[in-house]
Amino acid sequence: MSQDDKLIDLNAERAKRVHDLNEKRLNEVRQAFEQAMPLGTAKKKSKSKSKSKPKKR
Repeated sequence: MSQDDKLIDLNAERAKRVHDLNEKRLNEVRQAFEQAMPLGTAKKKSKSKSKSKPKKR
């Protein structure tokens, strides 16, 4: 009877769990950040506007 099928690699299982916990924490922080500073409403500076204005002398 082979018991190799029933063996569990505890290090690998722990690594998966730690990864899942870190991923969950990262998603929570990402959601909190998006609520504080939404990505869609951020205005980007346009270089074309600054070039169309005449320079002050």
